Amino acid sequence: MSSIFSQFISRSPIRAVASAAALVLTLALVPAAHAEDTAATADQNKVEYSTPSALASKDLLLSATMAGKRLVAVGQFGHVIYSDDGGATWVQAKSVPTQVTLTSVYFVNDKIGYAGGHDSTVLRTDDGGENWTLAYHNAESQAPIMSVYFENENHGFAMGAFSFVIETEDGGKNWHQRSLVEGSQEDSHLNKVFATKQGTILVAAEFGKVYRSTDQGKTFSEIATGYEGSFWGGLALNDGSALIYGMRGNVYRTTDDGTTWAKINSGTDKSIGGGIELSNGTIVLVGLQGYVGYSTDDGLNFTEVTRADRLGYVAVLQAANDKIAVFGEPGVKLQPDDATKAADEVGFKFNTGS
Repeated sequence: MSSIFSQFISRSPIRAVASAAALVLTLALVPAAHAEDTAATADQNKVEYSTPSALASKDLLLSATMAGKRLVAVGQFGHVIYSDDGGATWVQAKSVPTQVTLTSVYFVNDKIGYAGGHDSTVLRTDDGGENWTLAYHNAESQAPIMSVYFENENHGFAMGAFSFVIETEDGGKNWHQRSLVEGSQEDSHLNKVFATKQGTILVAAEFGKVYRSTDQGKTFSEIATGYEGSFWGGLALNDGSALIYGMRGNVYRTTDDGTTWAKINSGTDKSIGGGIELSNGTIVLVGLQGYVGYSTDDGLNFTEVTRADRLGYVAVLQAANDKIAVFGEPGVKLQPDDATKAADEVGFKFNTGS
């Protein structure tokens, strides 16, 4: 599977889906069809459930988040796994009504969460990720969901390839398709939606685009960043700033709630797909070719530790016992939350970007 990530980086002239999750998606690259305003109406007799697998934590995982103190991750074959001991052991979800690749997971609180994936699939859980139900599905659109975000228990978005956006006002019971920017004909991939500490909603997208909303997502405006490549992810920081990151190690930072962005020195040319701010203030980014970057200065500079496995990673969470959990091609792996210790334990190259 090690070649899957590189296939999507190099594919030309067909535009590959430029997101951390999309590095490994086998998509039919056709425009998304217009979905009708609808609740999920799938015939439950035809639903294929994700099957139990001893390899669920060792297969491709594409997104991870916290549900209270629980770690939850999703990936291929509809796999959902969770850990209640800080990442030491993992349990596969009991019931997941899909076998499509899941690319995104988001929790509103410790119980209610959503996962998105291929075939415009959105799942919901009400028990912290142990059991899931189908909230939305539109296989005809062939537009994968890349990111899910909920402002509160009722109002949320699922976004993805070719500017596909659906919105719900009732906790996922009903969804309607909409344009991100009214009147826009853009079909760029919307790779990550998240909110800053101030509540501003940001969307990291293709072609160096960032979309910004200060009215709970009612309207979005396009923000110029000065970058022309693809942003794959974004991260809100506790000091009120935020990072966006993507191809070839490009990381941009905002200190004015997403109005302007400035490039920072990531210390790498490896593409970056995921990030987290740890409780001790350390910021960790992960990406292709085994990249794990650590910053102890609020994201101004990063120290690179390249994992010896040289595999691709697209998500990271804080784990127990001074560890982080990194997710990607080999499933989930643990390593120290300190750059020097990580270099000694799992890395073979140690660079400082300053």
